[in-house]
Amino acid sequence: MMMIILSSFYLAPVEYYAALFHADRALIEVHDSYRKQSYRNRCIIAGANGPLALSIPVEKPEKEKNRMKDIRISEHGEWRHLHWNAIVSAYNSTPFFQYFEEDFRPFYERKFTFLHDFNEELRLLICSYIGIETPCSHTSGYTKKTSHPTIDLRETIDPKKPSSYKPEAYYQVFTRKQAFIPNLSIIDLLFNLGNETRIYLMKNPYKPIQKEDLPERTD
Repeated sequence: MMMIILSSFYLAPVEYYAALFHADRALIEVHDSYRKQSYRNRCIIAGANGPLALSIPVEKPEKEKNRMKDIRISEHGEWRHLHWNAIVSAYNSTPFFQYFEEDFRPFYERKFTFLHDFNEELRLLICSYIGIETPCSHTSGYTKKTSHPTIDLRETIDPKKPSSYKPEAYYQVFTRKQAFIPNLSIIDLLFNLGNETRIYLMKNPYKPIQKEDLPERTD
C-alpha cells in the first residue's frame, strides 16, 4: 500500500493528478505554512501567447506564518471574472470545453471563504470526471516526517522548480502557433482530451511513485 502526501493546489498541474491517479491512498496537507507564488493559489493554462498564470488573491495573514487551511480568499479586484474569461478565451475552441463548461462556471460565480475549500471542491469535480478513485483524507496536524512507502510531494510539485515529469505530447489548440507546453493545469488536458484524460494519465505515470522505483523495505 503506497501513500502520497500532496499540498492543496488550485487547478493543479497534470503531474499532480498523475501522482494521485497511481497512488493507493493520498493525504492532502492543510496544516503546512501558506507560501506565495506556489500552486496553492496559482494555476498555469495555455494562453494564445504561451503559458498564462492565474493567481487567486488572498487576505494578508495576521501571523507571519499561517496554515493553509486558514487562508481566506480576498475579494480584491474581479479575479473570478478575470480567471473565467481567461479560461474561456484559452479553451472555448477545445474539443471538450463545452461539455465541462457548466460545471466549472459556478466556481467563478460563487464566493468561497477559504482557499482550501475552493481548491478541494475543484479537485473532487476533476477526479469525478477522470475517474480517480484514490481515497483521500486531510491531515489533522502537520506531518514532519514520512516513512516508507509514503512519498512526500508537498514541496516537489512547484512552479519555481523544474519538473521531472516528462509526459508525452498531446493535442493543444495553440500547437500550430507554439510548441507543446507540458504539465499545465489539469484543465488543459481535460478540455483537450476529454474522456481520454484517464488513459493519458494511465500511460504517463508520475515517475517517483512507480512501485518498481521504490526501495526495498528493511523492517
